[in-house]
Amino acid sequence: MPRLVVVKGADRGKQFDLSGLVIGIGRHSSNAIHLHDTRISRKHLELRKSGSGYRLVDLGSGNGTHLNERLVQSADLRPGDRIALGETILLFADSHTPTESDDTAAIRLSFEPDRAFQSSILRSIPADVGTAILSDPTRANTDWLRSRLANLAVMYEAANAVSNILDVDELLERIMSLILHTADADQGCFMIVDGETGVAMPKAVRARDGSIPKTFSVSRTVVEYVMRERKGILVSDAATDDRFRGGESIARHHIREVLCVPMCGRHEMVGALFLDTHTGGSSTPKFTDDHLQLAVAIAHQSALAVEETRYYQALVNAERLAAVGQTIAGMSHHIKNIMQGVRFGASMVRMGLDGDRELLTKGWALVEKNQSRIDELILDMLNFSKEREPGIQTIDAVKLIEDVLEIVKGRLSERGITLAFVPPLSFPPVMCDPEGIHRALLNIVGNAIDAIEDQPVARLEVSLRLSEDGQWVELDVTDNGPGIPVDKVEEIFKPFVSTKGNRGTGLGLPISRKVLREHGGDLTAEGLSGGSRFRLHLPLRR
Repeated sequence: MPRLVVVKGADRGKQFDLSGLVIGIGRHSSNAIHLHDTRISRKHLELRKSGSGYRLVDLGSGNGTHLNERLVQSADLRPGDRIALGETILLFADSHTPTESDDTAAIRLSFEPDRAFQSSILRSIPADVGTAILSDPTRANTDWLRSRLANLAVMYEAANAVSNILDVDELLERIMSLILHTADADQGCFMIVDGETGVAMPKAVRARDGSIPKTFSVSRTVVEYVMRERKGILVSDAATDDRFRGGESIARHHIREVLCVPMCGRHEMVGALFLDTHTGGSSTPKFTDDHLQLAVAIAHQSALAVEETRYYQALVNAERLAAVGQTIAGMSHHIKNIMQGVRFGASMVRMGLDGDRELLTKGWALVEKNQSRIDELILDMLNFSKEREPGIQTIDAVKLIEDVLEIVKGRLSERGITLAFVPPLSFPPVMCDPEGIHRALLNIVGNAIDAIEDQPVARLEVSLRLSEDGQWVELDVTDNGPGIPVDKVEEIFKPFVSTKGNRGTGLGLPISRKVLREHGGDLTAEGLSGGSRFRLHLPLRR
């Protein structure tokens, strides 16, 4: 029988046998597979029986569904496929697919004490010695081990640099320093292909002592040959090698030995690593096949790092441009609406200056109102864009809710809205940023009031409780307004998306969710049959 195994997320370790024709997956309890992941939609996707297998169909989820790291709308599933939604990863398996539990099934553990165990240990070594030896092979006990660890240590340091240094120039400087000392080269550089011009340009030009050489001529003949043939070369006497006899720089500078290797990434030729040395009158070559093989390996690692960094920067730039475009469009829309009010108010003021004091007063009030709206828009933009660390304090959650409801009491009374809030008899102190949570709750309550002000019988309900495991605070705001369509639940949390028309900026809900997520919690919404419910999900303790 096929099954789904949760390999990552809040439900990690759970397994679900698949037997129905249509199997729903989401965070709502009505789904056949109910996941406790606040980042997925209420009804996120379905698995539909298709022949002898299943087909995955995304139900218009807010964050999408990824199959084997690829965003999909629908796809047939095969054993071993990984389905990613929100913070959860599911493994699709049949009876023959190995899973974590299958791997351990073949292991028989013995718990009987072995009294001879301690006396049979010949030698022990601390776990951290491995890192120390790799970083400094001279610490090894024997010549045999030292000789075999020498090149491995360089690869270890190179891998460390690739994984820890994100700036390409800094990474290439570090790699060049490493390889100059390892290969006994006099000087070297990377020739990196420029993404726009396609021309290889020098980077990290260094002599062995770390200085920048006063003169360093790189043979374009050698570099072009290496990149064209995709082969690393070791030229024992470059000045007399027939393949490079046309290279003037080689002949002019009498380079005795050249080591040049291509930098091949996964998808493209990034450039080349070029090293040279002057052996003087010595007939013993400095560069060997070991140097060549080591340089090829390090150049490949460096190429992968350069390539990944370029892709990442391109993705960031694309997202930034998209965000800027969305921000400009959203702000232009709201500022245009506000300025219409300002112009209308200014026109009333202008007519009132002729002696109509009542018209003058109304016009000036309209100008001030829209000025306040501009101030609020700018403040919301700053709050949404700025990263902040919550100022954590221990607070009384009931008192915070009562303070918020006291602020909106006048609006509730004016609109004839019935409020229901029954404080729990006892509730533990909550650790949070009181200002941030107060602002978020006030925004949610204010939105609910706006949603139900035209209802014949308007009702607002606020409830406070602990989750079943006692680790989370669940604060619900429920109204009996028109509700939220299923396909719009995640849409309303996007910047500048507003259901209030000209009255809203579309930033209140994104800012409120941001505040909750800064606490390690979340803000979720769901449309009910007669209204909507917003839940502030907050950890009880930090």
